[in-house]
Amino acid sequence: MWLDGKFITFEGIEGTGKSTQISFIAKELSARSLDVLTLREPGCTKISEKIRNLLQYDKECHNMFPETELLLFEASRAQLVREVIAPAIGKGFWVLCDRFFDSTTAYQGSARKLPMHIIEMLNSFAAGGYVPDMTVIFDMDPALSLGRLTGRSTNLDRIEAEDLEFFSLIRKKYLEMAKNDSRFVVIDASIEPVMLGKNIMNEIAKKFF
Repeated sequence: MWLDGKFITFEGIEGTGKSTQISFIAKELSARSLDVLTLREPGCTKISEKIRNLLQYDKECHNMFPETELLLFEASRAQLVREVIAPAIGKGFWVLCDRFFDSTTAYQGSARKLPMHIIEMLNSFAAGGYVPDMTVIFDMDPALSLGRLTGRSTNLDRIEAEDLEFFSLIRKKYLEMAKNDSRFVVIDASIEPVMLGKNIMNEIAKKFF
C-alpha cells in the first residue's frame, strides 16, 4: 500500500469526458500497485445519492432556487468527505473524485451568481479542511460539449439542460481559478480520448512520481 494517500479531483463542464478518463487514470495508477478509489460528486454514499437525485433527476425539483441547490451540494459533500474521502486518504488510498468544491465555485458562484464569500465559507466547512493535491480541468468550448450532450441523449438532467451562456460562465471561472492556483492543470479535452488520457497521466506523473 502507498503510505502517502493523494486526493485528485477532475473538473469541467458537462460533456467533456471526465468519467471515461477517470476510469483510465484509475487503471493506470492501479498498475503502479497503488490503492485507488474513484468517486463522484454528488453521490457515493446513501445520503449523497439521494441528494444527487434531488439535484439532477427529480422532476418535482426543477424549480429549485440557487440557494437550495448550493446547500444540497454542500450537504452531499460533507457526508462524502467524512464517510469516505477522509478515511480512504488516511489509509493511503489515491482518491480520484469527479468534481469537488471547485464545481460549486464555478457553477453556483459564477453561473448562479451567488455570493462568493458565502460559497468559500461553505466549501471550507463542508470539505472539513480537505483540499485536493491536484485538480485537472477538462477544458472545452461549451458549444462542443453541449453538442456532445445532445447527441448522446435527449433526456438531459436539470443541470445538463442549462444554456450555452451558463456553461460559458463556468468555463471562464475554471480558467480564472487555474491562473491563480498551482494545484490546477488545464487539459484540452477536445482531443481524441487516448491522447487525452496520456496527457493527464503525464501531468500526474510530473507532479507525484
